[in-house]
Amino acid sequence: MPDVLDATPYDALLLLSFGGPEGPDDVVPFLENVTRGRGIPKERLKEVGQHYFLFGGVSPINDQNRALLGALRKDFAEHGLDLPVYWGNRNWAPYLTDTLREMVADGHRRILVLATSAYASYSGCRQYRENLADSLAALEAEGLELPKTDKLRHYFNHPGFLQPMIDGVLESLADLPEDVRAGAHLAFTTHSIPTASADTSGPVEAHGEGGAYVEQHLDVAQLIADAVRERTGVDHPWRLVYQSRSGAPHIPWLEPDICDHLEELHGEGVPAVVMAPIGFVSDHMEVLYDLDTEAKAKAEELGLPVRRSATVGADPRFAAAVRDLIVERAAAERGQEVTPCALGALGASHDVCPVGCCPARAPRPAAAGADSPYA
Repeated sequence: MPDVLDATPYDALLLLSFGGPEGPDDVVPFLENVTRGRGIPKERLKEVGQHYFLFGGVSPINDQNRALLGALRKDFAEHGLDLPVYWGNRNWAPYLTDTLREMVADGHRRILVLATSAYASYSGCRQYRENLADSLAALEAEGLELPKTDKLRHYFNHPGFLQPMIDGVLESLADLPEDVRAGAHLAFTTHSIPTASADTSGPVEAHGEGGAYVEQHLDVAQLIADAVRERTGVDHPWRLVYQSRSGAPHIPWLEPDICDHLEELHGEGVPAVVMAPIGFVSDHMEVLYDLDTEAKAKAEELGLPVRRSATVGADPRFAAAVRDLIVERAAAERGQEVTPCALGALGASHDVCPVGCCPARAPRPAAAGADSPYA
């Protein structure tokens, strides 16, 4: 039997994700949830939803979360971590509020939260915490006893998150024709966000051009490029690029876009490209459409050989990393000295988001941080 791992004081883990439609009739209501309060007409949402309709109106993210749930439960059982795992979404069923209500009914009072976003930013961290605060407020209004919720630290530089991406890039390089493989360029992609949001990402001391969001992605890209060089003996040139921009044209967002980058590389005579979506935990819609559909179509138009490497998804090494993060955080909560596991130049992220971290344009309560109203 495996040794029993101690998750005390925590009694449950909540997998908190974005959510996605699971059929054509879900697409517009899902997008209404995502854009609520922005006054976007339904006809415009139908246009935006065309990406989903190309795939039968189904986002792959929910099935991927089910797979991750299975991987986490299997890993925990095999390693003696007695911690039930629940799943709630911000924008589609199972909804976060419903899941928290279920957890409270099941008697859970100290909950750890794993967000399916590895990096610091408003949309990738604080907005999840705001949604968590909204759900706790709803339970409070119902007269329920509120659980204490903590969020696991950013895991972008944990070996269990990095190693699957390294292997994915190596496999993609190996899949390229041999005559272009050595000259292949690595395009590390992540979600573009407004530059103003990037500049204020992370703790206040990290604010500046690109903020923690860009800094963390650059650190991951360097780690992967270094590992690829060590494994292959080839020093592939690389760049951090962006995808999935959705904002108004007059608002500056992080650039260059992946399709523009492919055109630039083609013009420079680069023989091949591996697109590595390091900013995404799984192959959800923005990976399937923006990379596998749109970017690959651009590469085909250019006659440029490209491969897209795998995201982490439900890789057992990622499940093991989550287990490691839980045990680490639980020990810290018990007052024990811990040595966080992290690679690269930045070290382990903070356990508790400080005041001023990834601020919103309009301040809203956010749980699981130093400024939480639900301490």
